[in-house]
Amino acid sequence: MKKTAALLPLAALLLAACATATAPTGTTAFDAHPGVGAPTAPESRSVAADAAKAGGGTSAVPPIPVPQAFDPTRALILTANVSLKAKDAWAVSDRAQAIAVGLGGDVMSLSQSGSGEHRSATLTLRVPQARFNDALRQIREIPDVEVLSSNVNGKDVTDQFVDLEARLAAKKAEEGRYLALLARAEKIEDVLRIDAVLAQVRTQIEQLTAQVNSIKSRTTYSTVVVQVAPAGPAPQPTADPKAYDPSKTVERAITSLVSLLRHAADAAIWTLVFGWIPLVLFGLATLLSRTRTKIATN
Repeated sequence: MKKTAALLPLAALLLAACATATAPTGTTAFDAHPGVGAPTAPESRSVAADAAKAGGGTSAVPPIPVPQAFDPTRALILTANVSLKAKDAWAVSDRAQAIAVGLGGDVMSLSQSGSGEHRSATLTLRVPQARFNDALRQIREIPDVEVLSSNVNGKDVTDQFVDLEARLAAKKAEEGRYLALLARAEKIEDVLRIDAVLAQVRTQIEQLTAQVNSIKSRTTYSTVVVQVAPAGPAPQPTADPKAYDPSKTVERAITSLVSLLRHAADAAIWTLVFGWIPLVLFGLATLLSRTRTKIATN
């Protein structure tokens, strides 16, 4: 028993030494259970870098406001107004038309005026609402174009659309009831009365259907109004008025000489035109004086 009691501490020391030798150095609780616990510092930096890349890396506001998302459950009428400046406004308007057609839209109106460097254009585009953001981005990316102003407006017509659809469904149900009554009517007066009311109901159904289709069209397609103004010539640098410029002195001297010669020419012309009048008066006075002298001597 004494030998066994003496061997127990020695066995415990040997087991502890074996456990220390087999365990790797520098291990942690996260190493023992991979996938559990907070990420390491390099992983955190990688996630932050990925988030920065996903966000574009900059906080600059784009020239044209491009809405990022709309609620697909709402009926929205979207309208964008974009004012641009370009050297060739007609070429930019042609490019905008190609963008609309390429996205499945069309051109509602187009106006081009001016000539040379003073061309301008105004056009109204209609694009599918699902490609509304793409249209604004592609217009923004047209080369050699400066964005002057832009805005995007959205009008929520969901409640109006739901109300029209409910009224339309009620009118169609009412039409069905009148048709059932018309089928059971036996008297001519009843047939005529039911037919008159049925005609009114059908007119209301047509009006409601037209309103529903109009809202569907305006919510399915969005409107983009683009105005393109001429860029105009680049401003010329102005010279310092206090700086000495001999050419300006020569210019002023030549201007003064030309003005002096002009006045001299004007004086010569006036002399030629009206100079004979004093000569005639002097001749008449001389003749009159000689006549009086002859009369006095006789």
